[in-house]
Amino acid sequence: MAISQGDLFSEKHLIDNQAVFGEVQLSSDFLKAWQKRLHSHQRNFFKGEKEITAQPSLFSIEMDSEEQQIKKTVDSLNPLELAPLSMSFWRSPNNQHKGPAIYLVTDRPKGLDTPILLYIGETVAAEKRWKGDHDCKRYLAAYSEALSKTNIVCNLSIRFLTDVPTSTKTRRKLERLLIERWLPPFNKETRSRWVTPFTSEIN
Repeated sequence: MAISQGDLFSEKHLIDNQAVFGEVQLSSDFLKAWQKRLHSHQRNFFKGEKEITAQPSLFSIEMDSEEQQIKKTVDSLNPLELAPLSMSFWRSPNNQHKGPAIYLVTDRPKGLDTPILLYIGETVAAEKRWKGDHDCKRYLAAYSEALSKTNIVCNLSIRFLTDVPTSTKTRRKLERLLIERWLPPFNKETRSRWVTPFTSEIN
C-alpha cells in the first residue's frame, strides 16, 4: 500500500510556537493529525482488508514450512482478535500470559474507526517483559502526557499473541516483518518515518 508521508511538522497550524521549559508545546491539532496519519496506514489491516500487492516476481520463491507459517501470521494478524489488557496487566496475580509472545500496544483515539498500533515487541517471557525498564514505557508516558495536556482521551491497551515460534531468532523475524507491515511509530525502525515527537529525547 503506497503511503504518502508529507510533512508532519507543517508550519500551518499543527504546532504551537509556545515553548514551555524549553520544550515545544504540541497542539491538539498536531496530535490529532499525527494519529490520523498513522490511522490512514493501519486502518485496512485492522479491518482485515487486503493490501495492494506488489507485482509478483518472475521467479517463484520456495519457502519452508516455518517461513510459510511466519508469512501466514504476518498476513492474517489482526490485533482486534486478541484480548486487550490494561498496561498494568503484569501487576495482576491472575496474569495468564506466560512464555514466548509477540505483544502489541494500541490506542483507540476518539473519532477514528479503528485503533492505532503504537508498538510491536517480542519476548521469551510475556509475564516478565513489561515489569522492568522498557523504552516503550517512556514513549507511552510522553505520549499520554502530551494528549492529557490538550484534553485528548488516551485509551492504551496491550495485547499478546502467544501462538509464536519458541526460537528467539525466528520470533524476531516475525516481529520484524510485522513492524514492516504495520509501521508502529514507537519502534526504533520507524520513528523517523513518522517524525515521532514523543521519542525525540530518547534516541
